[in-house]
Amino acid sequence: MWSIRLVRALFFALFVFTGITISLGFQQPAWMGALTGAAIMGLLLALDILFTRFSLRDFSHATFGLAIGLFCAWLVTRIGVFQLGYFQSMADGEAVRNVVEILIYTSLAFFGVTFALRSDRDQFAFLIPYVRFRRDGSEGEPLLLDTNVIIDGRIAAVVQTGFLSGALVVPRFVLDELQRLTESGDAQKVIRGRRGLEVMEKMRTLSDLRLSIHEDPPGTLRDGAISVDTRLVSLARELNARLLTNDENLAKVARLRGIIVLSFNDLSLALQPQLSPGDELSLALTKPGKDKHQAVGYLADGTMIVVNQAAAFLGQTVEISISGALPTSAGRLIFAELKK
Repeated sequence: MWSIRLVRALFFALFVFTGITISLGFQQPAWMGALTGAAIMGLLLALDILFTRFSLRDFSHATFGLAIGLFCAWLVTRIGVFQLGYFQSMADGEAVRNVVEILIYTSLAFFGVTFALRSDRDQFAFLIPYVRFRRDGSEGEPLLLDTNVIIDGRIAAVVQTGFLSGALVVPRFVLDELQRLTESGDAQKVIRGRRGLEVMEKMRTLSDLRLSIHEDPPGTLRDGAISVDTRLVSLARELNARLLTNDENLAKVARLRGIIVLSFNDLSLALQPQLSPGDELSLALTKPGKDKHQAVGYLADGTMIVVNQAAAFLGQTVEISISGALPTSAGRLIFAELKK
C-alpha cells in the first residue's frame, strides 16, 4: 500500500537524521550516524515484512496474553519461594534469585502470548465475564459471500442500491469452487460456474464497491478435506463477519453458532406487499382463471391475484379492489373484484 510505503520512507529519513544528530553530538563523523540509523531502520523493515500477516487484532490478543503472563509471573514470585532456606543458604543466592525470576517472567510471558494468539473472542469472554469483543453495530462488519449468492447474480445490483454496507469478502476457496464447477463434466454446473465468475468480474469493475479476496492461510486443508460450508462458518467467526447466503441449511448452522446471516430469499419475502381487503391497485390480466368468469394477474414479486368477473378484460390493465386472501403451500393466493 502506498500509505505504508510513505510511512516507511518518512521513518527512514527520521532515523537517518536522528543518527546524524547523535553522531555530531558525540563528535563523531556524520556518515557513521547516518549508516547506523539506516541499519536500525533496515532491521525494523525486515521485521515489518516478517509480520505482514500479523494484524492489529493479533497484536491486541498478544498484548492481552502478555499482560496475563506477566501478572501470573508476579504472583509466582510473591508467594515466598525465594525466602526458603535453600536460597538463603546459598552464597550467591541473590544472583540465582534474579536469574530464576527472569526465567519465570520470560517463560510465562511467552506462554501468555502464544495461548492468546491461539484463542478466539469467546475464550476471552470466558476470562472476562459479561464482556463481548463485538462491535455495537453491524454496519461496519465485513460481509462474507458464499458460492450460491455469487451465482445468483443479484449481489452487484443490490450493493449498488446502498442497502448493504461494509466490505464484501470472498474467500479463496469459494473462487476455487467456482473454478471446479467450470471444469466439471456437467453442463449445468459449467453454466453456473461461468456465471459466478462473470458476476465476480463485474463486481471487480465497480468503483464504489469494496471487494476483497481472503486468501487461505498457510497450512489450510484443501481438496475437500473440509466442506466449503464448514469453512465459511469458521471464517465468519474468525473475521467477526456477517454471512450472505441463499442456502437455508448453511444459514441455520451459522445462526446456531451466533453469526449474523443475510438472505435474499428472506429479503424478498419481507418486501412482498401486504395487501388487505379494500386495497386498490392496477393489475394486468395475463391468463384466464380456474373458473370461466375469472382472470389472473401477477404482481412484480410473482404474487398471483385472481380477479372475479374479469374474463372479458383478459389482456388489459384494470383497476381492482382486494377482497380476500387464501394461504397455500406455495404462498398467498389473493382474490379481487373489479373496481366499480
